[in-house]
Amino acid sequence: MSAARLEVASRTDRGVSAVANALTLSSPRAAPALFRSLNGIAPDIAFTAASEVSEGFRVRSATRRVYRYFEPLGDHDLAVWRDAAARFSGPIDVRSFGRALPTAEPVWRTLEAVTVTLRPGGAIVEVRAPSFVWGMVRKIVAALREVDAGRLSVEQLEAALHGRARLTLPLAEPERLVLWNVEFPLPWQHRWAGPNRHQSRWERAAREDLWVRQELLAAFVSGKQSDAEPEPQVRESIRAER
Repeated sequence: MSAARLEVASRTDRGVSAVANALTLSSPRAAPALFRSLNGIAPDIAFTAASEVSEGFRVRSATRRVYRYFEPLGDHDLAVWRDAAARFSGPIDVRSFGRALPTAEPVWRTLEAVTVTLRPGGAIVEVRAPSFVWGMVRKIVAALREVDAGRLSVEQLEAALHGRARLTLPLAEPERLVLWNVEFPLPWQHRWAGPNRHQSRWERAAREDLWVRQELLAAFVSGKQSDAEPEPQVRESIRAER
């Protein structure tokens, strides 16, 4: 029996999350049975769609990958962010926006778009491209921050994008980055019917944990615990029991 082949469409840094990714694997099981088995691997992982592909198919040749970076609003100037983000379009030299790349000649990648959308409490930086180099989205976000802070001019950014200059940029925090989608030019043949009981149990626990964290954060920010005090009639009941 030959060993199963497993290949993943996108790899991420430690601390980066994903709501979508794709993989290929070989298995003697029929597709529906394999699909059900995959959804039993772990309750916090859901396989939502599947297709049978040929042996020559390579999952890393996706047509589009979409990342979203969740940036707290702070005192950022969104007009500046959007103007700088709009310059990341078409072929760009990624030597300033990646890690462990050759330095002598430009390394070109094609970006579809970088957009900045305002949401309550912050902004979402969405980056769309067929492929990425290591650390690329985190360095793009770092570049937007640098332009907003006045430490990097638009002219310097343009020169780096077009291969005329090199920038030294930090990496934005990985915990705010999410691989949002991976797209392929083929239809999905099998669809997820929804969470099984283990996945549903995990979802409920995750929502409860989120509620507790929100309450703790609210108490920390306000510096008060008054909302946690018993209501007057409850206090009277406690005294009577004592």
